[in-house]
Amino acid sequence: MTVIALLSVAPVIEDSMASEVAKAVDALDAHDVSYETNPMGTVIEADDIDTLLAAVGDAHKAVDGDRVSTFLKIDHKRTTDQSADRQGRRS
Repeated sequence: MTVIALLSVAPVIEDSMASEVAKAVDALDAHDVSYETNPMGTVIEADDIDTLLAAVGDAHKAVDGDRVSTFLKIDHKRTTDQSADRQGRRS
């Protein structure tokens, strides 16, 4: 997989947002991506940028509310094939 992203999606509300965040993560299951959640967001891996962006778009749309905040950071290695797990390790 060559496209890695950090995604954080949340409604802008005063109440608990856990159920809305869960909807965003569940939306990723409809796409051919791998993901792992952590306290800062969700790390997503995809084979190509179009697959990643489609998954992110659906995650954003899955959150209900009048206002939704989405943060996306993409690392797109176009000439190598390296997973996020492998990329995070030092040799």
